[in-house]
Amino acid sequence: MSRARDVVDVVARALADRADDVSVTEREDPEVIHVELSTAGRDLGRMIGRQGRTAASIRTLAELAQAPDERRVTVDFIDE
Repeated sequence: MSRARDVVDVVARALADRADDVSVTEREDPEVIHVELSTAGRDLGRMIGRQGRTAASIRTLAELAQAPDERRVTVDFIDE
């Protein structure tokens, strides 16, 4: 598990009304770490935020957490 995944998990659970419904998975490629965040219903709107500002912040935090690794990090928000 990467630090980026851990950061996304902590932030998502803090934002969610139902923290137990939050699921964060990770796939790694040689050049990119893909973090997928899925949650139920209304909580997805909280993760994305107005005009995507919260989503952009989560992506920035994930990139900063993984910075010394020099691999790109992508965070995808999945609706269940």
